Amino acid sequence: MSIYRRISSQSAPNPEQPSWLTPQELKLEENMHRTLGEHYEIRESPGRAFGDLRNGQYTGNIGKLQREEADFCTIVAPTRGRLQVSLFARLYQADKMVITSLKPTLLPAHLSLVRPFEGELWLGLLVSVLTWGVVMWVLHRASQWFTRGRGVKFSTALMYGWGAVLEQPPSNPCVSDSGRILVGWWLVFCLVISTGYRSSLMAHLTVQGISDTLDTFQDLLDQDGWRWSTEPWQFSGATLEYFSKNTDPVVKKINDAMEVYVIKESLEKVLEGGFSFISVKNYVKVFVSSWFANNKGETPFYISNNGIYVLLCFGWGFRKGAPFYAKFNLMISRLEDAGIIEYWTEEVIDKRVKENREAATLDLVKDTPQADTQVVLGMHHLQGAFYLLTGGSGIAFIILLLEKYGSNRAAPPH
Repeated sequence: MSIYRRISSQSAPNPEQPSWLTPQELKLEENMHRTLGEHYEIRESPGRAFGDLRNGQYTGNIGKLQREEADFCTIVAPTRGRLQVSLFARLYQADKMVITSLKPTLLPAHLSLVRPFEGELWLGLLVSVLTWGVVMWVLHRASQWFTRGRGVKFSTALMYGWGAVLEQPPSNPCVSDSGRILVGWWLVFCLVISTGYRSSLMAHLTVQGISDTLDTFQDLLDQDGWRWSTEPWQFSGATLEYFSKNTDPVVKKINDAMEVYVIKESLEKVLEGGFSFISVKNYVKVFVSSWFANNKGETPFYISNNGIYVLLCFGWGFRKGAPFYAKFNLMISRLEDAGIIEYWTEEVIDKRVKENREAATLDLVKDTPQADTQVVLGMHHLQGAFYLLTGGSGIAFIILLLEKYGSNRAAPPH
C-alpha cells in the first residue's frame, strides 16, 4: 500500500522506486507517468492501514485522501462510507475469500465392513432381526397351544434369523405352515439386504472413501473443536466491516471465534490439523505454492471451491477534485480492454512464486496419497474382518464361562 503526492507535471526521470511497491503498482505508475506526464512523491502508507472510520474521520490511506494530504493511494476497496470522502478507480476484480484446510484423508480402514450401510440402516436391520425372532417364537408358541405340537426356542428362532441374513441359515425349525410362510418372506428380505450390502462393500473397497471437505463457513462450525484464522492486514478495513456488521448468524459465529496470525504461522497450524485459514484465493495460492509444494506442484492443502466475495472489487483511491482522475480511468479502461491488467496479474503471481521458492530452502512435502490410486486389497483394508473374528471369539469364550458357571450351580451336591 502506497500513497502519492503530486510534485510537478514536468517530464523527468523516475526516481528509484520504493521496495514496498508491487510489480503491478510499478507498471501502472509508469504508464500513468507516460500518459499523464505527472510526477509524484511516493510514500509508504502509515501503519499499512486501509482506513477505518473513527469519530467522523478516516484513518490510514482514506484519511490521507479525505484531508487532501495525498492525491491518490493504491489497493483499496470501495465502501459506501469511503466513497463519500474520496473517489475510486476500479483496477482488479475482487478475489474470493476461501478456506484453506488439510486435504481430505482416507476414512479409517477398520470401519470398512460397517461403512456400506448407514447407521440408520444398521439399526433397522438389528431391530428387524430381533423383531422377527420374537414373532417367530410367539407364532410357534401359539401354534403349540392350539395344536399341542412342538414349539421353537427363542434362541433357535433368533439364530435362524441372523443366519439367514448371513446367507448361512441353520435347518428350518418350522413345524407349521404359518411358520414356513414367515420364513419364506424373511428369506426374501435377507436376499435384498445381502445383495445390497455385497454390492456396496465392493464399491467401498474399490474406491476408498475420504473425509468431507471444508468448503463453507457452516462446514467449519460443524466440526468439533475446530479453529480458524486470518491475517492481521485482512482483518481490518472493509473486510473487518463485513464480518463485524454482518447479520448472518453463521458469519457472526465465524467472526466471534476468528484468530489472527500471519499467513505462514496459520498454514503451519493447518498442517497440525484441526485448523483452517481464511483468506483471498490468489494470495493463498502464491504462498502455498512457494512454501508447501513439491516438485510436482502437489501440496497437503485443500483450498475450498466455494467462496464468498467480501469486497466488490479492488482499485486505487483518489482525493476528491483530483484533475487527473478522468484521464486515469480512461487509461485503466484501455489497459483492461487489451487484457494487459490480467496478463500483469498472472505474471506477478508466477514471478512471486518463483522468487519465493528460489529464496527459501524448501522442505518439499512428500507425495500425498490419492483416493483414486489403484491398490491391491491387503490387511489394512480388511482389518475390520479380523477385529470381528477376534471380538466374536471373545464373546463365545465368555458365554462358555457363563455356561460352565451355570452348570456348576445347577449340579446337585454329592
